[in-house]
Amino acid sequence: MAIVYIGIGSNIGERQANCMKAIEALKSKGITVKKISSMHETEPWGLKEQPKFINMTVEAETSMSPEELLSALKGVEKDMGRKRTVKWGPRIIDLDILFYDDIVIDMEHLRIPHPLLHKRDFVLNPLAEIAPGKLHPVLRKTVEQLKEELACD
Repeated sequence: MAIVYIGIGSNIGERQANCMKAIEALKSKGITVKKISSMHETEPWGLKEQPKFINMTVEAETSMSPEELLSALKGVEKDMGRKRTVKWGPRIIDLDILFYDDIVIDMEHLRIPHPLLHKRDFVLNPLAEIAPGKLHPVLRKTVEQLKEELACD
């Protein structure tokens, strides 16, 4: 079983309920959720003119490959009504693979660890709650160290 970390975000509709519904949907796909961060209300990133987000992260176990996990996450997003219109735009739900064990993947459709996680406080803050000592396999720094560095910027 692989240990994975998944970022969850929503800024349309009942944001908190959307995040919890996504976690239940992950469980229904055979993903075992082990830890859940608290919910953080955050400013939009990338495209500023939109509602605030609720962001959180989960630690989970899965027997899925990284590609199968990505497909499962995209399926949950689609089932929940996500429509991809504008990059970094409003969304009912957003699910991102942050880490998959210590694997590094750099393909056009799948990059693990998530290529922007070290630049996003809305990812690092909830992730640091559940995995402060998790080592980024490329940057060779813990989540807590990345969070502290970002706070200094």
